[in-house]
Amino acid sequence: MHPAYDDQNIFAKILRGEIPNDTVMESEHTLAFNDIAPQAPVHVLVIPRKPYLDQDDFFAHASAEEIVDFARLVAEICKQKNLSPGAEGSGYRTITNAGKDGIQEVPHYHLHILGGRRLGRMLAVAE
Repeated sequence: MHPAYDDQNIFAKILRGEIPNDTVMESEHTLAFNDIAPQAPVHVLVIPRKPYLDQDDFFAHASAEEIVDFARLVAEICKQKNLSPGAEGSGYRTITNAGKDGIQEVPHYHLHILGGRRLGRMLAVAE
């Protein structure tokens, strides 16, 4: 476990079954569920089942099986939600936030998949 990992964060509680979620898809190493405050018609959060703090922690410490499982689940969600451009989908954006400057709100690695409408520019003007 990463030293800064807080096992009382909302995603850790979801993984332990303490908080319900609207599951989209799951696998041995990964859980995906609909965001409770969607920013687009499709807004799915994808999280590893183990306690990784952010993307670099996940890629540095997860097993090859966990990384492949996570990536393939993301691809399957994009396909099922008709977002994959290579399969005539409308396109999507993935976002992951890390740390204070990345405005990471939950200290558990998670990937947002957003789609279902034109999303606009990637970043707003810096504050």
